[in-house]
Amino acid sequence: MAPIPGEPADETDRILELEEQVDQLKAAVVSHAVIDQAIGMVVALGRVSPEQGWAVLKEVSQHTNIKLRHVAELILVWGREGELAPEIRVEFQEALERHGPTQIPGTAQE
Repeated sequence: MAPIPGEPADETDRILELEEQVDQLKAAVVSHAVIDQAIGMVVALGRVSPEQGWAVLKEVSQHTNIKLRHVAELILVWGREGELAPEIRVEFQEALERHGPTQIPGTAQE
């Protein structure tokens, strides 16, 4: 039987392809969990809905040109350690003001 175009040539190729897919799925699950946790922090601290929290994270990512997952990680670090880089904090505050009713505790400009 002739190989089908686009299909792996043998079982080894198929196994490698499946292992790569499993690795990608594992990474996606971890990334999703980090983003969900960051949305939860935005919801709790910013007193916004989950949809608004998602919008805030997306806007910060877009305005800072930082991948969404990395923005989420920075938000989680901020929640644990109280530190958020000034350029992220400014974008975060502005996005939250556009989407939510309150200021972020500890980030008011003095």
